[in-house]
Amino acid sequence: MIPDLWYKNAVIYSLSVDSFLDGNGDGVGDFRGLMRRLDYLQGLGVTAVWLMPFHPSPRRDHGYDVADYYGVDPRYGSLGDFVAFTEACRQRGIRVMMDLVINHTSDKHPWFQAALKDPSSKYKDYYIWAKKKPKDADDGVVFPGVQETTWTKSDKVGEYYFHKFYAFQPDLNIANPEVRDELRKVIGFWLALGVSGFRMDAVPFLIAADGVNVKDPEPAYEFLREIRAFAQWRTGDAVLLAEANIPPQDCIEYFGGAGDRLHMMFNFPVNQTMFYALAAGDSRPLREKLEASRGIPDTGQWANFLRNHDELDIGRLPDDQRQAVFDAFGPEPKMQLYDRGIRRRLAPMLGGDRRRMELAYSLMMTLPGTPVIRYGDEIGMGEDLSLKERLAARTPMQWSAEKNAGFTPSDEPVRPVVDEGPFAYRAVNVANQRRDPTSFLNWTERTIRMRKELPEIGWGAFDVLKTPPHILALRYDWQGRVSVFVHNLSAEAVTVRLDGDAVSEAGAPLVCLQTDDRSERKDGVHDLTLEAYGYRWYRVGGLEDMIPGDDGFTAVSRA
Repeated sequence: MIPDLWYKNAVIYSLSVDSFLDGNGDGVGDFRGLMRRLDYLQGLGVTAVWLMPFHPSPRRDHGYDVADYYGVDPRYGSLGDFVAFTEACRQRGIRVMMDLVINHTSDKHPWFQAALKDPSSKYKDYYIWAKKKPKDADDGVVFPGVQETTWTKSDKVGEYYFHKFYAFQPDLNIANPEVRDELRKVIGFWLALGVSGFRMDAVPFLIAADGVNVKDPEPAYEFLREIRAFAQWRTGDAVLLAEANIPPQDCIEYFGGAGDRLHMMFNFPVNQTMFYALAAGDSRPLREKLEASRGIPDTGQWANFLRNHDELDIGRLPDDQRQAVFDAFGPEPKMQLYDRGIRRRLAPMLGGDRRRMELAYSLMMTLPGTPVIRYGDEIGMGEDLSLKERLAARTPMQWSAEKNAGFTPSDEPVRPVVDEGPFAYRAVNVANQRRDPTSFLNWTERTIRMRKELPEIGWGAFDVLKTPPHILALRYDWQGRVSVFVHNLSAEAVTVRLDGDAVSEAGAPLVCLQTDDRSERKDGVHDLTLEAYGYRWYRVGGLEDMIPGDDGFTAVSRA
């Protein structure tokens, strides 16, 4: 059976149910509110929605401390509301992806509670225990300054349990076959309710080997293969997207040499070097990570993003590059997190500079892979640094200039809306930008539309063209379609010279999809002029094949 590779040319939109729209007036976003905005998402052009955790949970970690894998947090609605939501998405051609948190559960989960109540029960082996606290228990914490250890003693059991994250999130023992069976049941349950894919949380921390040696274990590669086989047996188009902040050379193990493990992975190395490129005007580290991203299976795909629900993690950059990103985008201590990240949204990081915002999105949209957009970034929302840790960038969606940004009529929203400064909801909201044809929202909608009409980015082979460091130029080939994307990372207007043979052996012209620009090859080269922070998307040869079978395509003018 040929697999459905719908994710190759998808546009994914990431959101938290509690922050999107309150449908019943209690101050918390819910599925009924989300359903009221599906036409907005369809109009924006997204083809898949990725939901943050919505399960019942003590919510000490934004729902990533799951207490019931089979339920919906009552604040968000019921299972019936969820099914109505997935059906409404299906009717609009939008797929649903959800977070799959299987590295750990909440300590309030019935499995862990059963282990505490009766250490002789089978549920104790659902988790990882040690009779003595390991010597390296305080090493490798994920949240330095907040988390002190990875092993905590249970007074009820008299042993230490392992938790890669917070103490209230005990790690599951993936080596236990019964645990694997339970997790497959969870996957099958949500696939039956209309889900098309899962974003798998903390994949590198899934431990395959039994016992207490968790210092440097081999990830659960075989279990990833089992999950994929099961999911695609149940639903042929099911997709697994991994969160794994690891070096590019290690990623092939997660895809599987035969393409039989994960379908997609977030490209964290490219994300980090992209922000360095934006900060320093230097594309060379980004080019290196793009080259290192080659060699994945034909069914594999990278997911590219700018910001997500966590901090911008730049911990893998060399010290000088990391400092350059901090200096440019998070210079104040209150903007930083865990000495490795920036807890801000994209627009304020770029100073609200429309040129740089467009440049960043143009970069992300044209990198090899599938783009993932964070809710609110399409209108340039800001953050609230008075909120603790990652909550700063998880404020309610700004729909209008009405009370609480149109998110809720309640006097107590789940989190305060941004109501001060240049990114306050009265100045930055969907309603205002819909009325303005030159707004960032309308620019984003046009850009998404063009991106969907360029399948060679998601499907084709790419080349990094030879340019000066402040320029990034990529060329794609797929089924006779050739496109070229050029980005100027500097604050000065430039003329870029591209080798004609590298662009098109046949000497075809470059036709811009955003302007009336057209470049003919002269003396073996293309000379292109770009304004400060400028970018151009070119189809090599012309526009006649922009939409197959549609001779009436009209290039979209850039606002």
